[in-house]
Amino acid sequence: MKFLVDMPLSPSVAHWLRERGHDAIHAYEVGLGSASDEEIVEPAGREGRVVVTADLDYARLLALARVAHPGLVLLRGGNFRESEMLSMVERVLEVVPELELPRSIVVVDRQRVRRRVLPV
Repeated sequence: MKFLVDMPLSPSVAHWLRERGHDAIHAYEVGLGSASDEEIVEPAGREGRVVVTADLDYARLLALARVAHPGLVLLRGGNFRESEMLSMVERVLEVVPELELPRSIVVVDRQRVRRRVLPV
């Protein structure tokens, strides 16, 4: 699975995903550290990467664009310690089948994981 981890999250999330065999990059690592949401979505969609973020604007952006990709994993619920971020991403990977992630908006918080199929 391919992921692009957005700036609100630590680069350790991309590292953690790579350790588990995924093709994961952090926005900062590829020169997208100050990129707009649209500038993140474009290469993510082109490269088939699921965006992992805590930025609530992405869900709105994908819904308004009525696109079927890129997928989105949205961590909600405030500021997270690194261990909490990793635990939330791990829950998503356990609950949502890998083939469905690239066509989904997955919202995860401390209590639950919710999934909407794209386009919304």
